[in-house]
Amino acid sequence: MNLALWLDRHARADPSRTAVFVGASPWKSYARLAADAASLARGLRDKLGLAPGDRVALVMANSPEYAEILLGIWWAGLAAVPVNGKLHPREVAFILENSGANAVFATPDWVRGLAEATTQLDRPPDVIEAGSVGYHALFGEPMAVVPVADGALAWLFYTSGTTGRPKGAMLSHANLRAMAQGYLTDVDRVSGRDCLLHAAPMSHGSGLYLVPYLLAGAAQVIPESGGFDPAEVFALSAAHRGVGMFAAPTIVRRMVEHAAARGPSLEGLRTVVYGGGPMYVADLLRALDVMGPRFAQIYGQGESPMTITALAKDFVNDRAHPRHLERIASVGVPQSGVEVAVRDDSGRDLPPGEVGEVCVRGAVVMSGYWGNPEASAKSLRDGWLWTGDLGAFDEEGFLTLKDRSKDLIISGGSNIYPREVEEALLAHPGVAEVSVVGRPDAEWGEAVVAFVVAREPRPSTSELDAHCLASIARFKRPKEYRFVTELPKNNYGKVLKTELRAKLL
Repeated sequence: MNLALWLDRHARADPSRTAVFVGASPWKSYARLAADAASLARGLRDKLGLAPGDRVALVMANSPEYAEILLGIWWAGLAAVPVNGKLHPREVAFILENSGANAVFATPDWVRGLAEATTQLDRPPDVIEAGSVGYHALFGEPMAVVPVADGALAWLFYTSGTTGRPKGAMLSHANLRAMAQGYLTDVDRVSGRDCLLHAAPMSHGSGLYLVPYLLAGAAQVIPESGGFDPAEVFALSAAHRGVGMFAAPTIVRRMVEHAAARGPSLEGLRTVVYGGGPMYVADLLRALDVMGPRFAQIYGQGESPMTITALAKDFVNDRAHPRHLERIASVGVPQSGVEVAVRDDSGRDLPPGEVGEVCVRGAVVMSGYWGNPEASAKSLRDGWLWTGDLGAFDEEGFLTLKDRSKDLIISGGSNIYPREVEEALLAHPGVAEVSVVGRPDAEWGEAVVAFVVAREPRPSTSELDAHCLASIARFKRPKEYRFVTELPKNNYGKVLKTELRAKLL
């Protein structure tokens, strides 16, 4: 079933209901949004010559057109490739080439960057600036929703890989439908009177939340700033009712600080779902003290979007429970549509209390990585997704994450793989060796630290910063450089990152 059918059905049943707001102002009703998505779908098919299954990338800041384009892509039977707008043009170019995107929609801030990103591609895709004259010229006569099989590709979700190159998790219409149904069942009850505030990037976290809110017939709210500003978030929460939003822990902390200092109205703010990085117990307790019973948690991955475990508001708010602190330190209990196991390396299920790799299976799990059968076979084994995260269940069925078997660093809700940063630094002539690890950070969850063995003359930290910014995204560059004479290694020459992390502590 094509997910765009949900838009079509709401447009028929309640055409005047607002589907998208810009700030506090209505932008389009469900009827108008459906008509325009149908017209855009016609243009994609007839004017750009795209066929079902073709990929269309979105390299965009949050904007009202984002929802329209995403739904138009699905309406036409095409697959969306949302791209993190914080990436470097070279990183975007890799995703465009790897996905074989036939067209790219961009917000004005990315038009020049895309010109740079597509220069070296063998088959540069068409680039359309959202909201421009050329964008509106693309619209044609409305067409019916294109039928698709449940397994048809809907969203190609690029997530970092251990090699430093992103991998495209293939998410089908059936995957996203299962995700949406799981969200409404296990995480948050959403009605057509509610709305979703997109303060986080729509290219990944917040954009996925669009799907359950669409299923419920709720509205999407795009901040006029296009991003997160605490004063704007609270102002929009007061302007709307039944507001839900996704926030990485660093965003939650900023909201709490603003609320504690300014005392804004919280009446319209219904639910804040946090995830994408570790939430410290002390931070969550302060959030509950300052903002009240509005918080829920999800644990998922791009490979099993939003849907592994959930810590619903009832659990978060039950401060009288004798194990409340242990519960809110966990990532909750398995969601209803999946099976979750903790296993050792041989695939044996481990009993409560024993640490192993978290595995999940169910209708929400991806079919594999785009064009990468080796990585697919490594992650998908015996019908299970092996997440790479280490955790343990307790006797009550709550899962607590202990560590990551991969060296992934999560900073501000964004995934950073050390090898990618290491490769960038090693391209500098003043760097002989480097190893990158994460250290706990109260603001960002984790911060990137580079241990550098330098050549003479030793480069300055500002020089290394500038070098990194020339090849990787700003959020991936190290927050700290430590110059050392040598890196600790085992007998096989492998760097002992455990020792480096110990030095940080």
